[in-house]
Amino acid sequence: MRILVLNPGSSSLKASVVEEPGDRSVAISERDWDADATDGARSDSVATAIEAVSSGGTVDAVGYRVAHGGSRYATATRIDDGVLTAIRELDALAPLHNLVAAQVIDVARTLLPELPHVACFDTAFHADLPEVSHRYPLPESWYRDWGVRRYGFHGLSVAWSVERTAALLGRDQGDLQLVVAHLGSGCSATAVAAGRSVSTTMGMTPLEGLMMGTRAGSIDPGILLHALRRGMSEQEVERAISHQSGLLGISGRSPSATDLEVEASRGDARSALALRMFIARASAAIAATASSLDRLDALVFTGGIGYGSALIRRGICERLAVLGVPVTPASREEADAVLARAGGMAVLCVAPREDLVIARQVLASV
Repeated sequence: MRILVLNPGSSSLKASVVEEPGDRSVAISERDWDADATDGARSDSVATAIEAVSSGGTVDAVGYRVAHGGSRYATATRIDDGVLTAIRELDALAPLHNLVAAQVIDVARTLLPELPHVACFDTAFHADLPEVSHRYPLPESWYRDWGVRRYGFHGLSVAWSVERTAALLGRDQGDLQLVVAHLGSGCSATAVAAGRSVSTTMGMTPLEGLMMGTRAGSIDPGILLHALRRGMSEQEVERAISHQSGLLGISGRSPSATDLEVEASRGDARSALALRMFIARASAAIAATASSLDRLDALVFTGGIGYGSALIRRGICERLAVLGVPVTPASREEADAVLARAGGMAVLCVAPREDLVIARQVLASV
């Protein structure tokens, strides 16, 4: 089968065609959303992306990355009108992601009405998080009546990273205990034991956890109450913590770690501070997440920053050296690799390939 994979993120749309079985990528394309402020413009982007990757031949099915499946969707699911409605209804829990995914699905179903369409959920990998990890210390009624719990995200990326790590280390997934640090526009750390998620930093929504490109990550909730009492509206607070914080908020320049590394090298103090804060907060989250494991066999970096920034990887490993994590080289890797080893622990970088995981799930669903 030739499977069209559409991966709508908070900042871009990635499109690819994958032949399954075999994990063979026929074409890959990526388009930023930055100029797409309206549904009409986004529709044009989706159509252009589909044309860019599928012009070389027909496709047999379409798979999508959808950030939030709530408690309802724990496996890949064939999309009908009811499923699409449910994805839209979960937008409140993933406001930068689910509505965008629904828009992309709507356009692609219109353009390719004869094909099966399958939603693959980032939360599904974390569906079996132990209760000690998925519960919040909040009133029981919030959990029982409102479904307030940790769902976790980046599951498709984590699943691929675990598979690649096992292959690179020559070990069985069932024998590995590791932390996957997915660092990109969105960031998370996930502890995985024997192929299962046991702890993760993103929570009920993708706003919790590490400092991100434009998202604040975990902050004192009293700050939000303070902002509301100072007269900010709910919408203004949401915009501030989702779109104006993180690397962008501290640097005042860019949400891109690559841009900030350049600015910091030129002496820009705010860019340098943003990077130091990012490294410090990521390190603390990784250390906390690792405490859910019996041992740490590997720390795996993935995502655009995790895979692409040797400076940030090295900075994190230097801070985690107190826990026995080996320090990685300052040079950039051009392929998946074991970067360092010490005392039975390895540090790796793995290029994100959610498209391959999605293609496999689509193959199993149609």
